[in-house]
Amino acid sequence: MAGGLNHRPQAFPAPAKVNLFLHVTGRRADGYHLLESLFALIDLADVVTLRVRDDGRIARTGSVEGVAEDEDLALRAARALQAETGARLGADVGLRKRIPVGGGLGGGSSDAATVLLALNRLWNLGLTRAALAGIGLRLGADVPFFVHGENALVRGIGEVIVPVSLPRQWLALAMPPVQVPTAAIFASAHLTRSTPSAKMNVFSEGYGRNDLEAVAASAYAPVAGAIAAMAAAAGNARMSGSGACVIARCDSERSAREVLAALPRGTGGCVVRTLARHPLATG
Repeated sequence: MAGGLNHRPQAFPAPAKVNLFLHVTGRRADGYHLLESLFALIDLADVVTLRVRDDGRIARTGSVEGVAEDEDLALRAARALQAETGARLGADVGLRKRIPVGGGLGGGSSDAATVLLALNRLWNLGLTRAALAGIGLRLGADVPFFVHGENALVRGIGEVIVPVSLPRQWLALAMPPVQVPTAAIFASAHLTRSTPSAKMNVFSEGYGRNDLEAVAASAYAPVAGAIAAMAAAAGNARMSGSGACVIARCDSERSAREVLAALPRGTGGCVVRTLARHPLATG
């Protein structure tokens, strides 16, 4: 059964995303929020290591700070794929985190998508991206975006994905020293849930806003501080996802570093660049 399979550990990238805008357009009767957001992949990435096992076991190798094993989306993705397909092979799943947990960059969802994409190949399953995205949606709203692997306008609860072509750009990425719980931000009574849906899929630079930003900034002073500092230094600043990370568009790597130098003491950050496509978008 396992003849010809590679049983050596193999490393795969799991890139982060940023939300260039994020509007909450409504709420369904079941409580799920309806969103409209422009997602852009960036070159900050976790590294997922997979090794095929013949015994069918799915196991985590090593620990991941801030991520309990039963909450590890990479492990859950492997198990969901195995259950969906009846695959008899297993995998050791390792994870090196570079994307901050609770940062609004989709790290856990990206890890899950990379596991789905890579194990589909390593287990010789032959599932389509649409099928993998269907499995991914049950794990998290952002997983289908990463599975499809292109910058996109995302609507609904994450299932409506319209690929878009975006110019590559430099971003200053601030990482305030807090983890923002997504559920708490969406549950806030102060959250605006009625932003009108855009009528076109083409957006000018700086279009829109992040409807979650005001709620997160009022609850977490480091987020508010990063937004204020970056807005003053770059002329623009926007929180990504439900926070805590904040981005500013820059003309060059040098100008991005200058923006980061203006961040409050204790707030980390890095320079990133948007990607045209996910590294696993082909094959």
